[in-house]
Amino acid sequence: MASLHQSNIREQADSAAVPRRNPKIAIVDDNCEFLEELQKMLSSGGYDTVIISDSAVAFEEILKCNPDLVLLDLKMAPKSGFEVAHDLRHEWLMKGVPIIAMTGFFTKQEHIWMTKLCGIRNVILKPFNPLDLIAKIEFVLENRGELQN
Repeated sequence: MASLHQSNIREQADSAAVPRRNPKIAIVDDNCEFLEELQKMLSSGGYDTVIISDSAVAFEEILKCNPDLVLLDLKMAPKSGFEVAHDLRHEWLMKGVPIIAMTGFFTKQEHIWMTKLCGIRNVILKPFNPLDLIAKIEFVLENRGELQN
């Protein structure tokens, strides 16, 4: 009995000693108001967020912050979300990081075709319900190994 009790205490101490890290999400969109609202929503949901409003530096900023997931607007300038996604998919450090594309400018069929070209596996159409986005984020994070293959 004493060894079982000691084992339980050791397990509790081990789990308490390793703080659980919130998932980090990089959000890339050229609409600053939308970025701020999305950041507030995700932060209140327990996510660490990094916002990037300039698509020209998005690739470098995403690499710096080392996110668990990227939310990426597709229609941006000077560099489109498709170009940013293509660059990320060709960077070995980012191969396993899921990308959820956000857009309101293309049909679902166009999304399927275009996203396959740049390695995006998940799309959410704007405007979206915040709960739908959270559900998609949770699903993608929980299944990211299977979804990348």
